[in-house]
Amino acid sequence: MIDDELRSRIRRLFFAEHWKVGTIAAELGVHHDTVDRAINRAAFTAIRYRREGSILDPYGPFIADTLKQHPRLRATRLFDMIAARGYTGSVVQLRRHVRVVRPEPPHEAFLRLSTLPGEQAQIDWGSFGSIAIGHAKRALSCFVLVLSWSRAMAARFTLDQSLESFVRGHVFAFETLGGVPRSILYDNLKTAVLERQGDAIRFHPRLLELAGHYHFAPKPCAPYRGNEKGKVERAIQFLRHSFFAARRFTSVEDLNAQLADWIERVAHARPVPGDPDRRPVHDALEEERRRLLPLAEHAFACDLVRPTTSGKTPYVRFDLNDYSIPSTLTRKTLTLIASETTVRVADGTTEVARHARSYDRGRIVEDRAHLEPLAEHKRRARDLRGRDRLSAACPTAAPFIAELALRGGHLGGTTSRLLRLLDRYGAAALDAAIAEALRRGAVSAAAVAHVLDQKRRADGSPPPLELVLPDDPRVRDLSVTPHPLASYDVLARRNEGGTHE
Repeated sequence: MIDDELRSRIRRLFFAEHWKVGTIAAELGVHHDTVDRAINRAAFTAIRYRREGSILDPYGPFIADTLKQHPRLRATRLFDMIAARGYTGSVVQLRRHVRVVRPEPPHEAFLRLSTLPGEQAQIDWGSFGSIAIGHAKRALSCFVLVLSWSRAMAARFTLDQSLESFVRGHVFAFETLGGVPRSILYDNLKTAVLERQGDAIRFHPRLLELAGHYHFAPKPCAPYRGNEKGKVERAIQFLRHSFFAARRFTSVEDLNAQLADWIERVAHARPVPGDPDRRPVHDALEEERRRLLPLAEHAFACDLVRPTTSGKTPYVRFDLNDYSIPSTLTRKTLTLIASETTVRVADGTTEVARHARSYDRGRIVEDRAHLEPLAEHKRRARDLRGRDRLSAACPTAAPFIAELALRGGHLGGTTSRLLRLLDRYGAAALDAAIAEALRRGAVSAAAVAHVLDQKRRADGSPPPLELVLPDDPRVRDLSVTPHPLASYDVLARRNEGGTHE
């Protein structure tokens, strides 16, 4: 680099005195390239080449006018448009031309947005990966509200970004901060904005109901204007890197407890951004609380309420799990009410079931009081079916059961044991044993079994083997067709005679 004085001397000697470059370099003790740069000789000694014509030239005005109206139009679309007008060149040549003539997008300047105390809050969701709960993998999200003036925040982690969690986050934030801002700014969230055409907004009815309850005005951001809610976006990034990174927790409840402590100790202890007095956020919050709208006398109802239909089993399904209901309410339309911790079922205005909410997957949440009447009914039905089968196979079973009832015996257990004896010894042997037990006055299943065992010993028969089956109904209820075993008897007789095949 040379200073301005030396540059001026070089240019005077070259342009005014007409010295040659080599002479100037030798006189001033500098390199001739330094002299060339000072006088910028290339600007008037370079060879000028005249641009030759291009097949794109006739389409230049059309391309420029089209790009002026549609600055983001792709070169491939322009290629189709000018090809239909007679262009025979390649799209590569068009792309080079478009890179040169495409108008630069205007760079928008933004004003610094300032608000009054209690005037505005900003709300958004932050996504924080997922969390495993039993067999389920749930998305982990964080609802964040930031007061624009004091930068105080209220935040809580949830397992979804549903409308109910969105509404519940508002109520939590209002109660945590001790008041309600006069307006709340949202991104174009589906839980806030159902439809938007330009400046025409259709808010979600549930959000309007919440706003009417707490008297705040919901306001959406303009499309593609992230700067309008930059305070909440920066708060989410602050929370993500300062709190959540490398954080250990055992449950969402544990994570929220740690988050509340961090907000109090760290987030609200930092200076208010941009405040020349560098006041802590919690001091600014105390001042802003006096400008917030008061809380409603009653908290807004945040529970999910929806109709549900029970099937042929006494359960209703909700959020990947089944919850029991009274067995008398199968195949009926009911009302399900779900909070963050509880699932309730109502028949009209009457609550018929209440369970702790499960965030697992495929869980069956039961209340024994719902199922015991059905189980008792099924047991009675099984007993009746068993007695019918026993009476059909053994004519003496009916008077035997009647006598047992008169003596106060256990009908269900006796019937079950007699049915097992029926399967083991056959109908004829069991009928004879029941008649013998009645004759002896021993009316019990044990007496019948004793008579059968005596008869077996007297005949020299081997003891029957009891078939033990698992509880799986697919095995217990399996029907097996018996096959004739005469061919095996023939083989046995041949083997006894010494003949081998």
